[in-house]
Amino acid sequence: MREVRWVSEEEGGVEHLAFDARPDGFYIESVIVGQCDGTRYGLFYSVHCDPQWRTLHAYLKVTGGATLELAGDGAGNWHDGHGFALTQLAGCIDIDITATPFTNTLPIRRLQLSRGARQTIPVAYISAPDLQVERVEQAYTCVEPNAEYRYEGMTTHFAANLPVDADGLVIDYPTLFTRLPPVV
Repeated sequence: MREVRWVSEEEGGVEHLAFDARPDGFYIESVIVGQCDGTRYGLFYSVHCDPQWRTLHAYLKVTGGATLELAGDGAGNWHDGHGFALTQLAGCIDIDITATPFTNTLPIRRLQLSRGARQTIPVAYISAPDLQVERVEQAYTCVEPNAEYRYEGMTTHFAANLPVDADGLVIDYPTLFTRLPPVV
């Protein structure tokens, strides 16, 4: 198991994430203490991906507030925690939680892009702390395999180059998140 921390450059929050690679996939648990538009919040989330980095399950809980559970089949079909089909997310294989740089790892690892390759994908975008989910389009371009990728939000017109480590975890997300050095 590996643990990393990021600080939010925008709102002064911090995230502590535990990342575990197992034979049946990847398991992630994280806690974020953050702030959005002046509202403070705590957020716990867990994500399970299969060995090909397709998101199968996500659970989010705001401290003292809402919860969200999403179950995917890895082929772009989603259900909520009550088993109701979420047809508006059809075709989305990845999730993107606005409060963390971690979820950029999901498409970076899953797509396995070669240098210069670019792919536009639909993702299930989850805002925090309100836990609203919507389908959005994003693009990823491989600048340097296993080292740097370019992220583009197609509706927000935001773009950033993301350096990553050997596990595909973001090291620096310009203007948004910076990873803290490991504690020894």
